[in-house]
Amino acid sequence: MVKAAAVVPAAGSGSRMGAKIPKQYLLLAGIPLLGHTLKALEASPVIQDIVVVTGPGEEEYCRENVIKGLGITKIKAIVSGGKERQDSVYSGILALSPVPDLVLIHDGARPLLNPAEILAVVEAAARYGAATLAVPAKDTVKMADEDGLVARTLPRERIWLTQTPQAFRRELLLRAHRAAQEANYLGTDDAGLVERLGLPVKLVRGSYRNIKVTTPGDLLIASALLAHPAPDARDPAGK
Repeated sequence: MVKAAAVVPAAGSGSRMGAKIPKQYLLLAGIPLLGHTLKALEASPVIQDIVVVTGPGEEEYCRENVIKGLGITKIKAIVSGGKERQDSVYSGILALSPVPDLVLIHDGARPLLNPAEILAVVEAAARYGAATLAVPAKDTVKMADEDGLVARTLPRERIWLTQTPQAFRRELLLRAHRAAQEANYLGTDDAGLVERLGLPVKLVRGSYRNIKVTTPGDLLIASALLAHPAPDARDPAGK
């Protein structure tokens, strides 16, 4: 079976959540959001090592309040994140030891990850070099101009909504990050950095359940989804 190491960026402040603590430490069914993410990675036979990237000064809090209580054993390092998510991911990649061939990146605030998704995206990365979990768009997507008027309607059948995990050959991911740094380019995901190099990124169909918890409403949705496991975790909401 193909193997990978995981980097979990969890350094965000969670300002849109409006909570007193960073969103990754908010409880979902009695467990911190980040804890659900780490449990999923811990349970996957594909994942060998995990590096968690926290906000500055949160390393010990994360260790004591998330990792120890859940018995997570694959954690190899907890490192402090940078100003931007991109900086945090780069720090996490450099902290991986031993150096893996494949690296999986997964947001700490996506707690509903399942083993099939981990395996699928890592296998795709082993074959194509880079892969991302994504789901087909259900709504029609329109591009706006600067005045808020519709510039054009994008073909929905070709629109995919990108998620994490994303997985890459390590040397390719480092090359993409370093090229972005040299160009002072700030992307919104790691797959986008690889795309800048003109290299292919394989889309792997994921699950609509794999939401990123950003607002209080997202936390309610995640709680409801967690209480009702889907029969088919790869596509529970249908096409």
